[in-house]
Amino acid sequence: SMKAQSIIERLAAGQVHVYPRSRHESEGTRVQMIKAEGRKYLVAEGSGKLYDELRGEEADGVKLCELSHENRLVLNRHFPFTVPQAFGKQSATIGLGDRLGIAGPGHVQTVRGRAIHPILAQQSIRELALTGRDYKQVIDAAAYAVFQEGYTEGYGADGDHLKKEEDIRMALDLGFTMLTLDCSEQIDNEAAQAGESEVKRKYEELPESVRSHYEAKYLDKTFQVGPHAIHFDAATLMRDVLVYREAIQFMIYIYEKYIQTAGRAVDFEISIDETLTPTAPGSHFLVASELIGKNVDIFSMAPRFIGEFQKGIDYIGDIAQFERELAVHAAIADRFGYKLSIHSGSDKFSVFALVGRYTNGRFHVKTAGTNWLEAVRIVAKTNPGLYRRMHQYALEHFEEATAYYHVTTNLNNIRPLADVSDEELPSYMNENDARQLLHITYGLLLQAKKDDGSSLFRDEFFRTLSEREEDYEAALRSHIGKHLDLLGVK
Repeated sequence: SMKAQSIIERLAAGQVHVYPRSRHESEGTRVQMIKAEGRKYLVAEGSGKLYDELRGEEADGVKLCELSHENRLVLNRHFPFTVPQAFGKQSATIGLGDRLGIAGPGHVQTVRGRAIHPILAQQSIRELALTGRDYKQVIDAAAYAVFQEGYTEGYGADGDHLKKEEDIRMALDLGFTMLTLDCSEQIDNEAAQAGESEVKRKYEELPESVRSHYEAKYLDKTFQVGPHAIHFDAATLMRDVLVYREAIQFMIYIYEKYIQTAGRAVDFEISIDETLTPTAPGSHFLVASELIGKNVDIFSMAPRFIGEFQKGIDYIGDIAQFERELAVHAAIADRFGYKLSIHSGSDKFSVFALVGRYTNGRFHVKTAGTNWLEAVRIVAKTNPGLYRRMHQYALEHFEEATAYYHVTTNLNNIRPLADVSDEELPSYMNENDARQLLHITYGLLLQAKKDDGSSLFRDEFFRTLSEREEDYEAALRSHIGKHLDLLGVK
């Protein structure tokens, strides 16, 4: 077509941006990534299977190819480093969920040369619903990012916070290499809050076989976990069994049905953090001990830590108490051989050094929304009009977003837009309340439509970031790099 012809002519004349690390070769076909008119393409030349399999338009013996799902699968066949992989339990990993599908290159630049593996494709079903994406696109974006950056060290793909069997099956069918099982619907929060007599009454209604199993293993016993002692008296054991018994059965069921039968390595993470009450170290021990007793091989466990791990802001709570409990949680993970996982991990700068120290550098930390906030910061710096419209819309729709996220945002702390000059707009991203305002409204902002059905913000937002691609990469290197530095990642 004329378009392919004109782009390829401009490429030959050196007038099109070429990503220097994206030049790869396979059996006589050379492929590289370029950017023309604000869009990225693959350009293939030469001959052979790879050239023939890529779908695209030919001009002057060169093929111009869209970054489509089909073409990603072609790259996967010829370049194994573009296929997600499992990493196992011995190394540090960081989840870098990318809601926009454009943060991958900056993420890769941040982890390159460091002793940590990136889980570049990481989304929950909730995030997909809020951004209007699907799981194929999530891996596509990650695969094209490692191709663009020539990053051959491997990346993972995490089906994050999955609760339903059909979602688990879908993620595994699409090649996800990590599964985070969200057990919040099987955890009995009422039992966690109930009085002792109520707990005793409900416990005695359980089948005798269940009670005798737990009592034989734990009642009045003390377990040494490193320097820590974990003791189960009757009251503690009864409550733990009521709160976690169904969740443990669910974990074992999903492991045996899906993970064991996957025919490949899958990093299996257990999430017991989506609860109202912190996970006592003893409860963590009981859950882990039951899983190991059933030969469930887990990659990591995410307890609900003391204090608050809210989205996009630092840790809220007593750091000394957090350290005392973290020490025991880390020792439990060590005893059973898996990694401790820290969810809502972004921006928890005051506790990262502790996490790195107590886990001896063997951890999984999850981040997701913080790279969206760095994107918003770029918009505030470079397109102040768009930022102002987004900020105003977020204020008007904040209540809707709190249905999905627990935050303690006080909108009264946010300076009125009218009082803030264009130069000062990026400073909103340094303040907790404004960060959370924009953090949790991302879905509403990305999906907002004008009366004629066109996007209110999305297209202009992506266009701005495409124009400022290198600024965005630099922002991520700095921001995520600060996380890794504090975690002690060499």
